Amino acid sequence: MAARSYRLTAAGREAWESQDTAIPADYRRILWMMDMQGQSGVAQALTRLYPRDMLEEWLREMEEIGLVEVVPEGGERGFAPSRVDETLALDQAKLLDAAKEAGASLARTGAYLAMDRLKDRPLPLKAAAETEVLIVEDDIDQLALADLRVSMAGYRVRAAKSIADYLEALVRDGPPDLLLLDVELPDGNGFDLLTKMRGDAEFHLLPIILLTSRNEAIDIGRGLLLGADGYVTKPYTRNILADVIRRVLRRGE
Repeated sequence: MAARSYRLTAAGREAWESQDTAIPADYRRILWMMDMQGQSGVAQALTRLYPRDMLEEWLREMEEIGLVEVVPEGGERGFAPSRVDETLALDQAKLLDAAKEAGASLARTGAYLAMDRLKDRPLPLKAAAETEVLIVEDDIDQLALADLRVSMAGYRVRAAKSIADYLEALVRDGPPDLLLLDVELPDGNGFDLLTKMRGDAEFHLLPIILLTSRNEAIDIGRGLLLGADGYVTKPYTRNILADVIRRVLRRGE
């Protein structure tokens, strides 16, 4: 049986353009990508972001409330969930818009916040001195710098130099209160790790900030769409990093 193929409705376009908060943020994100990339070009990108079964269920629900509609057999080509592809083909100009919308107040500093993820996060129960930040960074100098700056901001620091080290740290010491994650690692990609963590119920809400030298719009937008709470580009200042961590953890609110 062929997969159902969907296209955006006028109501669906209005929902993402108006940022209607009655529509879940993930649904608005899907609608935006369907509209901006074309109905067929978005298939592999969305399947990379979300498990296929979940995506199919969400699309059926969006059909029920009129945000998408099924393309009639023999009609124009629409969007159908596909196998995961190694690429995430996202338009750079549109991703820059997404990054600005997610954190316009920090756009000039090279740091971005995903406000739709942060607005419903509960306030922290721990004091800063009891809050553990796990830094995953393979460059020794960059790790030392991040360690120093996080420590100076008053947080406890744990460190891992690879994805394997990070996984061992989870087993040995449990999850941190916040993960500071590099993108380019010797045994994998931070984007891929982020995707897997957001698909795991245990880590779905773990505060995660990407800390990377990759500063292109496609990378910033990809990180935010994959579920990062913040995105900080290197080089960065102590105050920028401390402010992003504070805001992601909702400290001082």
